[in-house]
Amino acid sequence: MAAEVKTTCPYCGVGCGVIATVDQAGAVSVKGDPEHPSNFGRLCSKGSALAETIDLDGRLLYPEIEGKQSGWDEALDLVARRFSETIAEHGPDAVAFYVSGQLLTEDYYVANKLMKGFIGSGNIDTNSRLCMSSSVAGHRRAFGADTVPGTYEDIELADLVILTGSNLAWCHPVIYQRLAAAKTARPNMRIVVIDPRRTMTCDIADLHLAIRPDGDVALFMGLLAHLATSPAIDQNYIGAHTEGFGDAFAAAAALDINDLLERTGLPTMQIREFFRLFETTPKVVTCYSQGVNQSSSGTDKVNAILNCHLATGRIGRPGMGPFSLTGQPNAMGGREVGGLANMLAAHMAIENAEDRDRVQRFWNSPVIAAKPGLKAVDMFQAVADGRIKALWIMATNPVVSMPDADSVESAIAACPFVVVSDILKETDTTRHADVLLPSLGWGEKDGTVTNSERRISRQRPFLDIPGDARADWWQLAEVGRRMGFAAAFEFDAPDAIFAEHAALSAFENNGSRDFDIGARAGINGGAYDELSPFQWPQAAGTEPSITRFFAEGGFFHPDGKARFVAVKPPATDRTNAEYPFTLNTGRIRDQWHTMTRTGKSARLSAHIAEPFAEIHPRDAIEAGISSAGLVEIDSPHGKAIVRALVTDRQARGGIFAPMHWNDQFAAKARIDAVVSPITDPISGQPASKNVAVAVRPFRATHYGFAVSATKPATPDAAYWALAKAAGGWRLELAFAETVEDWTAWCRAVFAIPAEIEPLGYADRQSGDLRLAFFDGEVLLAALFLAREPVAVARNWAISQLSASHGDLRKRFALVAGRPGAGRPDPGATVCSCYSVGVNQIAAAVRGGCHSVEAVGKETSAGTNCGSCRSEIGSIIDRCLAAAAE
Repeated sequence: MAAEVKTTCPYCGVGCGVIATVDQAGAVSVKGDPEHPSNFGRLCSKGSALAETIDLDGRLLYPEIEGKQSGWDEALDLVARRFSETIAEHGPDAVAFYVSGQLLTEDYYVANKLMKGFIGSGNIDTNSRLCMSSSVAGHRRAFGADTVPGTYEDIELADLVILTGSNLAWCHPVIYQRLAAAKTARPNMRIVVIDPRRTMTCDIADLHLAIRPDGDVALFMGLLAHLATSPAIDQNYIGAHTEGFGDAFAAAAALDINDLLERTGLPTMQIREFFRLFETTPKVVTCYSQGVNQSSSGTDKVNAILNCHLATGRIGRPGMGPFSLTGQPNAMGGREVGGLANMLAAHMAIENAEDRDRVQRFWNSPVIAAKPGLKAVDMFQAVADGRIKALWIMATNPVVSMPDADSVESAIAACPFVVVSDILKETDTTRHADVLLPSLGWGEKDGTVTNSERRISRQRPFLDIPGDARADWWQLAEVGRRMGFAAAFEFDAPDAIFAEHAALSAFENNGSRDFDIGARAGINGGAYDELSPFQWPQAAGTEPSITRFFAEGGFFHPDGKARFVAVKPPATDRTNAEYPFTLNTGRIRDQWHTMTRTGKSARLSAHIAEPFAEIHPRDAIEAGISSAGLVEIDSPHGKAIVRALVTDRQARGGIFAPMHWNDQFAAKARIDAVVSPITDPISGQPASKNVAVAVRPFRATHYGFAVSATKPATPDAAYWALAKAAGGWRLELAFAETVEDWTAWCRAVFAIPAEIEPLGYADRQSGDLRLAFFDGEVLLAALFLAREPVAVARNWAISQLSASHGDLRKRFALVAGRPGAGRPDPGATVCSCYSVGVNQIAAAVRGGCHSVEAVGKETSAGTNCGSCRSEIGSIIDRCLAAAAE
């Protein structure tokens, strides 16, 4: 009988419940947990494909020292010795941990305890610095603590939902589906999207404000000034529960209308409509994410939003409040244990002497970090200049994800001692490790995570542990013991760590701190195994409940009052004559971070298979960039080569490029190498949404597309992008110089045996060349070349890897590069769940399916996770418009 295990998705901060099933043959399947209160059974495309990402291909299974396999004792002894020697010679601030929102709370807790309480340095930071630290800073300034006031239910209960800096449809798809369902049930609900791009989220928007980059502070300052003179202002709430309104209002009122229009780039009528909607709709929720946080003014953006909710008292009540949408599965859990360099565990403050004393006494530690450590960008600059001499990187890939990534790579490469804990052997970061430690992956891990609405859920194991892989908390605890701190790190299972974490949250709390899960302080193995999802706070003696904060005040500043923060609008334009475009980086629907997990799934790579940059049609014409051509994006820090996606979804003067691709999947597509290391002065969060760049066409002599049954070797090409495909691999190519012998090139890249001769076609005049290699009825590889981007039907060509080619006509059809009669091309994949292509959806529309629901009934597209529904709607609109012409 198949065994079912309830666990939690390892992707975004929604925190969806997953039921993993392992059958008697060991095959794994996943589905949404209908009882989990975050998703009620829904999963997005990434969550639905989790079972396709858990194979052992490429896994790091044993510790390695200088590239050679070792045992755990040898590796851990070396790590402990080198860290101890570095501390003895250069002091505790000469070492650092760089950790991740992919860690479980138990891992995070042990890392923080070891660095801040026993090594005695604040030098532990996390990749959450890159996504949520401005929210943390804004919350702490306004509320006195890093408190998210509301719940997901508020988004469904609101009459007005504002999505600012959030492509919810692609980055938090399950919350998007909950919002879309609420709007369908209550058509009078209004949705406003604030984003420089017209993203797929705009599909359900009543108003899209195509704001200029970093215009958010000015917009919400203008809103505060408007609200202050309207009936929406709540003088009673302001007087009873806040301080600083006068200064915040004065700063906002000083921004005149002309300045507001210039800074936001929005029409007067749109601004007035937005102000009117906020003023006249009491039940309003403002959701914000990376477009707000990833800015040199990110903290001020957060406080400008919070000011408006505090001024109207619209906070902490059903359907009302500001809501920070977390990027990673456990960014919140990391914040709870002090994973950021400027925080202590249990939401205590490293700059507060009483908090430092309290944590040190609880840990019975010999020292405690006396000052904030280095934040991520500063940390890697300290690695570069030699201040940090020993570095431990866990569950993250900073050579891809950090701004100024080339400099970060150089710093890591030059660091005297680097430890990397990961699940994959080959990443852009692991290649620079002195010691590689094999960690557990999803399905093997055992612990907890906290989602965006403060809900703590279990990640449970259902897979056997491969090789000698071990939990991250175990690695850290073992090093702590070897450094002489055995008594403090005698953890034998994650439940003991969670129990200590819960006990610290309640230690000398008495309601003075927001984070309190003291009810779980005595948890043991059985209760931990059965732990159901619950929201904090849950103090000792209380039962789980849906909890909101601040409806009746009760803030965490010493006087119990919130603080309005007087903000000022920043300079928004960083462009100049040499770098005239503004680069905005972000995520796409079906990939996650640096693709170490999602890159394993052919289904997830089918939607968008290569790195790209969105550019407005007029900008493309002026720059000489053709649709589907290649473009080079560069800044003073680095460059990238990606495919051009010419679309009017992108505003003029702007470029959008995703952050996922890396050296394992493309030739030169690490877009964060282009991003400057400018940060918010308060939060330290990088400004990844406003980067001055130049964009120009990348000229090639030949363009290519290939399919291969086996993973190709790294090709000798100016541009390449590799992706998993059904039955094998797909490869996009471009060459700056002509290859003399294409058959020999194919043999080298695709490992074609010498005895197998190609079936081919060449046209010297046009430059077209096609080669296919068959072993009996099996296609081994096929290469399509042209002087312009290759127009071959890609999904059809990929399908030939799984087809039988005993019929010679099918072989010639492949060489011709198009399906024969009666074999329609599905077109580019739109629905990853059911592999439905754009041509299939268009055919359904032509056949009378004029709604998303009708297309779903005909093709199944959009009927599983729903992430593609907005794209389907756009295809329907285009088809109907074309038919009407």
